[in-house]
Amino acid sequence: MRCGGHAPAPFVPAAVREMPKTVYVLNGPNLNLLGTREPELYGRATLAEVEKLCRATAQRFGLVVEFRQSNHEGEIVDWIQEARAEKAAGLILNPAGYTTTSIAILDALHTMEAPVIEVHITNIHARESFRRHSYVSRVARAVICGFGIEGYALAITGLAALIGAEARKG
Repeated sequence: MRCGGHAPAPFVPAAVREMPKTVYVLNGPNLNLLGTREPELYGRATLAEVEKLCRATAQRFGLVVEFRQSNHEGEIVDWIQEARAEKAAGLILNPAGYTTTSIAILDALHTMEAPVIEVHITNIHARESFRRHSYVSRVARAVICGFGIEGYALAITGLAALIGAEARKG
């Protein structure tokens, strides 16, 4: 023990201290059709372009992205649980059609200790009345909607601020 009765801090190798933090970006049903499905609402960008945008934005903050899409509710629940188990720095979720229906996703999100940010490409509040209710919003730290795919970049930037990740220079 050192003076003052405190044990020395445990040694943590630099490689471990500097490991990038992982952000999960999960996408719900039909987002695999981005660019071709209702482009007048969702734009012409593809999901691959969304992924590229997410990775580039995260890299600016020294974060890495685990990017996934599924049309299956249970798979999304599994990924949320994986993010929790892997101690992800945060979770960005576009629940798509499950926004208004999935209590299973809501229950999984309740287990997350890291911040959850909900993203929608369109402004769900300016659309049909049934789209205005979101189960995810009950647990989300923030909701971003109506900015097109740029909403994902905004979500990552906001998450970086929440977890104290600073933009890298250069």
